[in-house]
Amino acid sequence: MELPVVGLVLVAALLHAGWNTVVKVAGERLVVMALIASSAAAVAALALPFAPAPASASWPYIGASLALHTGYKLFLIGAYRHGDLGHVYPLARGTAPLLVLAAGALVVGEVPEPGGIAAVLVVGLGVVSLAFRGGAPVAEDPRPLLFALGTAGFIASYTLVDGLGARLAGSPHGYAVWFFLLDGIPISAIALAARREAVLGIVRRHGLAGLGGGAMSFGAYWLVIWALTLGPMAPVAALRETSVVIAAAIGTLLLKERFGVWRIAASAAVALGLVLLRL
Repeated sequence: MELPVVGLVLVAALLHAGWNTVVKVAGERLVVMALIASSAAAVAALALPFAPAPASASWPYIGASLALHTGYKLFLIGAYRHGDLGHVYPLARGTAPLLVLAAGALVVGEVPEPGGIAAVLVVGLGVVSLAFRGGAPVAEDPRPLLFALGTAGFIASYTLVDGLGARLAGSPHGYAVWFFLLDGIPISAIALAARREAVLGIVRRHGLAGLGGGAMSFGAYWLVIWALTLGPMAPVAALRETSVVIAAAIGTLLLKERFGVWRIAASAAVALGLVLLRL
């Protein structure tokens, strides 16, 4: 991967960790996710005059991506409901690039060089290792594992769809803007139907945080979509998941969480993966 592409995705990872921290500390995750998605749509509306409309060939991909992102959000909320965030989130995010690596080779015919494959494996497994901090992620209840793996499947699927769609769009920027303009609609409708009484209170308490989270969400995935048109999809997906380690560092600095041996080991694995990606 070229250095500018690495830089784009690392900035995206930092922004991704930022908006996920908002979700983590706010509570009522369904409503907060809807608030962030709606705020990202507002940011996209401001960018709309400056982004070319995506080519017609990419619109089926935008539609598929909207459905996959909605499924991702719902499965992630289910994973949080049934399991500990520190277990299910690294498991989902670390497994996703491994699935992108396999599906990219089988479906798209995009096979990285051996060093790239090794980098994806090292980063993915390094992130997954965080799920075993404090014990195995699954005890008697298999639901956290199933929801985490389902979430990983949605992440891998929308990464592939958006990589292909953005390449057909003529402009990754137009593709990203129109995707975000529409992405807030499904999850907001679900939140209003399921938690109507909680929406107003959440907006009052976390409106500014949601607006900031929406801006970070827009910036994070816009950069990823752009990077998917500039480099192979599996390494981009793996590099994006360094956000999990960044989020752990944010938790240590701002939330006074203990970093610990597991996080140090995962950080070392991710750093090794970054070196392999550059080499």
